[in-house]
Amino acid sequence: MATVRTRFAPSPTGRMHVGNLRTALYAYLIAKHENGKFLLRIEDTDQERYVDGAVDIIYRTLEKTGLIHDEGPDKDGGVGPYVQSERQASGIYLKYAKQLIDEGKAYYCFCTKERLEGLVQTVGDKEINVYDKHCLSLSKEEIQANLDAGMPYVIRQNNPNTGTTTFHDEIYGDITVDNAELDDMILIKSDGYPTYNFANVIDDHLMGITHVVRGNEYLSSTPKYNRLYEAFGWDIPVYVHCPLITDEEHKKLSKRCGHSSYEDLIEQGFVTEAVVNFVALLGWSPEDNVEIMSLPELIAKFDYTKMSKSPAVFDYTKLKWMNGEYFKAMDPERFFEMAKPYLKDVITKDLDLHRIAEMVRTRIEILPDIKDHIDFFEAVPEYDISMYTHKKMKTDAASSLALLEEVLPMLEQCDDFSNDNLFSLLQDYAAKKEYKTGFVMWPIRTALSGKQMTPGGATELMEVLGKEESISRIAAAIDKLKG
Repeated sequence: MATVRTRFAPSPTGRMHVGNLRTALYAYLIAKHENGKFLLRIEDTDQERYVDGAVDIIYRTLEKTGLIHDEGPDKDGGVGPYVQSERQASGIYLKYAKQLIDEGKAYYCFCTKERLEGLVQTVGDKEINVYDKHCLSLSKEEIQANLDAGMPYVIRQNNPNTGTTTFHDEIYGDITVDNAELDDMILIKSDGYPTYNFANVIDDHLMGITHVVRGNEYLSSTPKYNRLYEAFGWDIPVYVHCPLITDEEHKKLSKRCGHSSYEDLIEQGFVTEAVVNFVALLGWSPEDNVEIMSLPELIAKFDYTKMSKSPAVFDYTKLKWMNGEYFKAMDPERFFEMAKPYLKDVITKDLDLHRIAEMVRTRIEILPDIKDHIDFFEAVPEYDISMYTHKKMKTDAASSLALLEEVLPMLEQCDDFSNDNLFSLLQDYAAKKEYKTGFVMWPIRTALSGKQMTPGGATELMEVLGKEESISRIAAAIDKLKG
């Protein structure tokens, strides 16, 4: 069996869209699942859309996501160059287009823009612009005269306009199209550059690509691709068309939604592994229904034949949940390095940031959530004394005042402000008073934080804040409760 070879062939037009990342990921997983090769090819011939620095974004994104290519512009595997503009400069596309002309499978077209705009046909219920093969009837002498006169031209594929063409996709099955819809696709544009479709076929064949992974918006172009493969007598690759990705409103995921690219998501506080894991599930799911998977686990489980035809919804809420699961499983030191900028943005006091990071690690979903969990460490926010009333803890403002007044002298006399010692001290106090632990801890935690939810319990907060600050906050709470 031939080695599986897949490719990711992005255009350097800016940040990597989630759909492009999924294409790269699926192509990578298909190759690695079969111990095959994953190639990177840069398709940069569309100069109007080219963005400076975008090639660096492609390399950086693939490296960070772990989708390491086996061959590419920086790793020659013998079928280069791997940059389309460099291949164009070698004249490779024009050579193959002229081969088709010689065999009657393509032809020169000298039609003007004005003439082409007038060619509108109705096929079925659709109005489409279909070329009428006008230049196919030109004699060799007429063609040569036009070329000698320097007339602008394109090279068109000579497709049949009657009958049907059927192709097979691994996800969508056999699809049949009416040849009247195929049109005589342009292969070489008037500027001498190949069209996207033509260059793809030439490059994929010469690079030995066995499986072509792309979005289902290319389904309609596939018969034209197959006609080219057949015209050259080349093997047709396995096609894997991925389903559309939509937003929660079931509209195509666009740049305007704010989280359509890999870099958008990283800037919003997601971790790379969670993004990769989530993107893998946009159109596919493993048979065991396990959702949290590392890249090696994805390689082992990925089966492209189990991909869905239905549009995949980009569920932002689910991605946040998944990200939170990655934080929970993360090495504390790695999490601290990620959290540190967010911690320092809020906390200026000399507190144990490592300890605070560990408190919030299991409580957040994205990194910006940290701020809302830690703002009270800097200063107690304004709060209403109704917060001391807690039905489950059986506390209210009056009982909380009494308790804080009893506890304050104990804490003032305590020299060991470690979490363990403070918890033991207050637990003993609760036992003597026949109080439940929560009855003691709730008022203290409220006094320390002014919040209903905190990343740690009362004694953990006191350990981080230290004796002086903790006592100061409890004394201030007593004054507040006294009105």
